[in-house]
Amino acid sequence: MNDEEVIKENPVLKSILERSGAKPEIDSLVEGPVILVEKSSVYVDLSPFGTGIIYGREFINAKDIIKQLSIGDVIKAKVVEKENEEGYTELSLKEAKQALTWSEAEKAIKAKTVMSLEIKDANKGGLILEWQGIQGFLPASQLKAEHYPRVLDSDKDKILKELKKLVGQHISVMIISTLPKEGKLIFSEKDNNPEEKKEILSKYTIGDNLDCTVAGIVDFGVFLKLEDGLEGLVHISELDWGLVEDPRTMFKVGDKVKAKVIEIKGGKISLSIKALKENPWKEFEGKLKKGDIISGVVIKYNKHGALVSIKEGVAGLVHNSTFESESKLREKLQLGQNYNFQITLFEPKDQKMTLVHLEK
Repeated sequence: MNDEEVIKENPVLKSILERSGAKPEIDSLVEGPVILVEKSSVYVDLSPFGTGIIYGREFINAKDIIKQLSIGDVIKAKVVEKENEEGYTELSLKEAKQALTWSEAEKAIKAKTVMSLEIKDANKGGLILEWQGIQGFLPASQLKAEHYPRVLDSDKDKILKELKKLVGQHISVMIISTLPKEGKLIFSEKDNNPEEKKEILSKYTIGDNLDCTVAGIVDFGVFLKLEDGLEGLVHISELDWGLVEDPRTMFKVGDKVKAKVIEIKGGKISLSIKALKENPWKEFEGKLKKGDIISGVVIKYNKHGALVSIKEGVAGLVHNSTFESESKLREKLQLGQNYNFQITLFEPKDQKMTLVHLEK
């Protein structure tokens, strides 16, 4: 039985679809009762917005939860697509659960909750931990003295060897930062004295240009040492105006770098290296606008579509929705190839640009 037949056979589902309103935004959490459970899909009443559906990969990912559902059960889910071809709002139970977990992590930060976690692995920058299914990083600089690797001449291989000895042990830590987009947490083993930390942070102001040392490198950015006991994170998006796939190709532990303070919040400092470089988007202010035809090179795929570069550091998104499917987009737009596009949105001040592919 296809979707149309399901609706015809179920008057409740049909009436809900007919009174649908504006759709909730992507990534927002919604709540509603289950109105139909099929072999490979679940329908949820999202009145007055319409009907939600969990199917395909999202159905498979949440199969353990779905098998316990009954009609009438109220569930929370995350919107992954506002409206598909059949008019349904596509939902994810797994992502909703993750969103709630991130909320718990933020509460743990505010409460300064101490937790005992197993050390899963180690790299040259610190230790890998896991909390409620989310991987986290404990920078070596955030270790207490008894765990900090003391080696002659700060040899990176010797530091890693010492850190590896801790794998399998349990360590008492606190969450000090969350990075939901990267699916990462940052931990600290050190005792956090609020007054002492406040005094240290008071020396810094947004806009300060600092001389720093690379203290750790992870897949989502670089930790810079500002002074003893204080580090700041340069998120991967703040490393350079161009696309950065792996921070390790740009830096190594011990490198001296300059960075700018861009945020001081929640007892942590966020830094930017690219802020000290010329912004390539400024070149196009007043020169490009919506409707203009440009050429660009496809440099990367992501879950939203394809990134197209028109100059080093300036890239726009071709959304999956402009093609029949994600696979069609990747079939038409090959990595490394140059194509013609039309600009559908251009906001250089916010570094935003969307494009549509123009067939030859």
